[in-house]
Parts: sequence; structure tokens; C-alpha cells
Amino acid sequence: MSAVELRQIATDLGFDAVGAASAEPYERAEQAIHERKQRGFFAGMRFAMARPEVSCHPETLVPGARSVVTAALCYQAPAPELRAGEGRLARYTWYDAYARLRSKLDALGHRLGGAFRAVVDSNDHLDREAAARSGVGFFGKNTMIITRRFGSWVVLGSLVTTAEVAATPPLERDCGSCRLCIDACPTGALDEPGVLDARKCLSYWTQAPSPIPPGFRESLGASVYGCDICQEACPWNRGIERRRSVERRSDDAEAVVSLAEWLTCDGAELVHRYRRLYIPRRDPRYLRRNALVALANVGTDEHERLAWPYADSEDELLREQALWTLERLRERAKQR
Repeated sequence: MSAVELRQIATDLGFDAVGAASAEPYERAEQAIHERKQRGFFAGMRFAMARPEVSCHPETLVPGARSVVTAALCYQAPAPELRAGEGRLARYTWYDAYARLRSKLDALGHRLGGAFRAVVDSNDHLDREAAARSGVGFFGKNTMIITRRFGSWVVLGSLVTTAEVAATPPLERDCGSCRLCIDACPTGALDEPGVLDARKCLSYWTQAPSPIPPGFRESLGASVYGCDICQEACPWNRGIERRRSVERRSDDAEAVVSLAEWLTCDGAELVHRYRRLYIPRRDPRYLRRNALVALANVGTDEHERLAWPYADSEDELLREQALWTLERLRERAKQR
């Protein structure tokens, strides 16, 4: 299949960007993973970095694989203003964009013919590497893939297939001398351009199965899951809303959450409602931990009551976090 034919099918299916490359090993990416792992940059983060012998070898995912087609869907939408007692979710989590992408990739696989496997938000494949190889986008200094039209506000997925699809060239672009994302990161997680130090990444800590370091808590502000700071600073990400069609807006998008609800509702119900998120061991205490951090940063005196029950908890994680939250709420009250 030619690149022109691929783009036409992709347009019909509603993709925002698409590209193809041969199903060859990602040798440089695999080497980089090993080097960064030795330097401790992944902290406790696993995902596709946990098994590079799999995620860097698309040729092993489908017997006889010849091509890797990578596609992107834009999820950008304007963030509403927060009201008192609300926490913020990172944009990519406002709805399950990955589910939509997976469905479209399955449809693409059937259109191409042959055997295929759609890998979306999967530990078995490095979608960013495939996207860079196929010209869907280029690596930014914040390690995100930046597309020509929609910046980095995209979710990525790939189709490993036995169909032969003409390769599309990589984008001859880079960030030049721009370092806005590096300077915007409040914890220095991007101090080495193009390399993320997860030990300093706010998004990582909202998903980590351990206490959030006290030195990072204030930087999270109202965020209860993920972080968009480096993306919001990127010049490529400006004006995206004007380039999105109305039909692609999601009616079920959830940009903000009630901190009171996260701290008082049934735990099983909370985890089920946010099953689209990665939650360590599907344990609601990690979402409650995040809510307590946000409460400390954006709550008022009247919100102290939400932290009180956890200050007496037998759960060390939540007890320590609640005590810190109460202390910070009182400090902020004195400053007003």
C-alpha cells in the first residue's frame, strides 16, 4: 500500500496523523533504555521500559510482521477554571482516548488485510519510537512526540501488520534552541534535554505506589493525576483548539474532580469510575493520597474536615499525608 492510500484510509477513519515504517528492531532506543535504567532515571516506572527485549522488537509481536503503522488522535481541549475544592486531571485522562484509538486501529488493520496486532498504551511496544521513525512527529526536549499539526496533545498507538505499507519519512524538525519546557518544569525533571528523570517528574509521582516526596507536593498544585506543565509551555501546542473539528470533542470529558468525593466515596467505586487511569494495584488509597496533596494546595479552612479522618488512619501512607495537608492548610490560613 502506498503512503497516499494509507493517508486516505486514515482520514476516512478519523485519525489526526499517520505514518508507517518497516518492522525492524529499535536498536538505539533499546540501548538508551538500558543506559537510562542504569542511571536510575526510570525510578519505579515500568511500562514499556520494563522489557525492552519485547517493546523494542515489533518484529516479534506478529509472525511475519513487515510494517508498523503508527497513528495519533488529538485530545486537546481548553481547561475549565477550577472552583474551590476541585482537583485537576491531566488532559489525556479526561476521557479514554486510547479506547477510541484502539478501535480505529483495529478497523485500519482489517482495511490493510493480513495478520495484525493493534498495540495501544501497551507495555509491549514503544509507540513514541515508532511515531518518530514514521514521521508522525518528532521527539521534543520534553521527550514527547510533537506532531506537525496538533503538537504533543495526542495519544499514540501502532499497528504491527504483515501487510506491506510504504514507509513514510521522519520529520526533519527539532526544537532548535527552545527550552521553554525545560524551564517550566518546577522540579527539574527535564534538565537533561530529551531525557526524563522520573525521580523528579510530577506525573510519575501521582502514579507511584509510595509517598509523594514532600519537596514536590506544593509543585503539584491542584493536580490529582498527571501533569501538563511541560506541554502547556511548548510553542508547538498553541492554537490547537482552532485546528480541531467540533465532531472530535468528547462529551464525556472530565477535566476536574471533587476532592471531597475522592476522599469520602467508596474505594471500590472510586477505582471503578477511574478504571481508565493507571492506579497502582487498583488501590484507591493512591488516588486519596493525591487528593490530600491537592487539598493542601488549593483547599481552605473549611476543607480541613476532609483530612481529619485520615490523620488518625492506621494506613501510614494516608496518615502522614493527611498530617502534612492539615499543617499546610493552617500555614496558608495564616498567610491570608
